[in-house]
Amino acid sequence: MRFQPQALFFDLDGTLLESAPDLLLAVEAAMHAIDHPVPDLERLRHWVGNGTEKLVQRAITGSMEGEVDPALMARAMPVFNQAYAEALGKASHPFPGVVETLRALRQTGLPMACITNKPQDFTVPLLRDQGLLDNFTVVVGGDVLPQKKPHPAPLLHGAQACGQPIEHCLMVGDSQHDVQAARNAGCPVVAVTYGYNHGDDIRDAGPDAVIDRFEQLLPLLEINA
Repeated sequence: MRFQPQALFFDLDGTLLESAPDLLLAVEAAMHAIDHPVPDLERLRHWVGNGTEKLVQRAITGSMEGEVDPALMARAMPVFNQAYAEALGKASHPFPGVVETLRALRQTGLPMACITNKPQDFTVPLLRDQGLLDNFTVVVGGDVLPQKKPHPAPLLHGAQACGQPIEHCLMVGDSQHDVQAARNAGCPVVAVTYGYNHGDDIRDAGPDAVIDRFEQLLPLLEINA
């Protein structure tokens, strides 16, 4: 399958960046603060994708879902936020092919958006630190709007910022939430297999196309440069 997008949307964690190592440093600090065990990196990778607050909840409960005492969260989140701000970019790095592919796409003049559930105050500095920020027309962090992916609002916001109808846009992500957001918004979606999808096979989410390496996106696109 080939696509003719007029704008491209990219998820951040697990799609553009291997960011779990930074997140683990922050989770470790938060868990120490509340005398909780620290998860290992592989388990943490399964929990990424729904925002930092949900990540801390999962670290506390040791599961994807579970109720957390609000008082415990009130102790853990400030420690996490401070630790993550200090750790930001220290261990994160772009996945193979990301820098070169984004550079090639930028040269076409195609508007691009980074749409993530990570808070904006973490997203923009991280993109800047990794040398990726200038590729994007707009960055839509998880707290820019009242809704996060899989709600369609972030993608619709991105389409408006890029000046294109949503049906002429293409979402590229790594999780079922990216696929669901694209379906809810009304645009096609390409999924990468190497990211953070809670340990599930991304093919089961039903994306329009699947790629194993980021640079494999380019042959799927028909773009008038």
